[in-house]
Amino acid sequence: MTPYLLIKVVWSFGLLVPTAEMAGADWRLVNAVTALLAAVGVALALAFTRPWGERLPAWLVALPVWVGTGLLVPMLPLAPLLGPAAMNRDQEAGSPDFWVYEQVLVMVSLVGVGAGLPLALVGYARARWPHALGGPLALGCPVALGGPVGGTRRLQVALARAVAAGCAVLGGVKAYWASGGVVGLDAGALERRDLWWHLLSASTAVWALAGAWAVLVLATGRGARRFVPPMAVTWVSSGTLFAYAVYGLLTLTGMQQPSPELPLAAAATREGGMVLGVTMGLTLLLVLHDRRLLHDRRGALHDRPGASA
Repeated sequence: MTPYLLIKVVWSFGLLVPTAEMAGADWRLVNAVTALLAAVGVALALAFTRPWGERLPAWLVALPVWVGTGLLVPMLPLAPLLGPAAMNRDQEAGSPDFWVYEQVLVMVSLVGVGAGLPLALVGYARARWPHALGGPLALGCPVALGGPVGGTRRLQVALARAVAAGCAVLGGVKAYWASGGVVGLDAGALERRDLWWHLLSASTAVWALAGAWAVLVLATGRGARRFVPPMAVTWVSSGTLFAYAVYGLLTLTGMQQPSPELPLAAAATREGGMVLGVTMGLTLLLVLHDRRLLHDRRGALHDRPGASA
């Protein structure tokens, strides 16, 4: 990761670039952004492996990991197809051959980070927040342990139902487009529906529908026995909807191929996905907050004199 970071920093200043085109302002901006992301990755790796990492504010660790896992984990099963699709897209856009073939290296690095980041997060969370992982689903359900805690139970259920409904709509639309539907697409731009676009549409549909199930399970305490599976799906799904909505904004800057959707349909699915991802993530935070309170209450009751009797 460090050599990659150094290369991107040098290229951001227009130095030692392999082609004259990559010295332009747009390419330098891309390199600066990727250098920043690489720097965040290095910082997270240090935080996960050093004692001081457990003293960092929770949001400073959780936010970049949430976005990173949401962006990269869905790529893991699609990498064998996304790599060639990215190369074809760049060739059709007239990108230099160097960048086209660098996509292979980029995809390999993304797969490595996408596989390693969740594993590192699990180890970090077990050390810092042991109550957040493991145990039955009922441990995080206030109804099963004597009523609501923290006053957010009804809010959790209401948010989960609203998010699930929105995800069902978004997932249905994306699945329809991925399967060849044309309603909501620009009739004059259907040739832009390349393999890359179809794969990302299908992936968004899968994760939106999976997130709808998972967030309802967490909020209602029904539908699964263990807490980790719906929690993990909710985490990745919410991050995916947010991260890919932000990624979709690049089509408005000219740094990505324009999308085939009509402007209104593109904006609705993009901004809708962003709102759904953030709301799903907030719902997960409320669930984890109540789970921690319940964990602490159970511990206090256990430690009370005479509790063992």
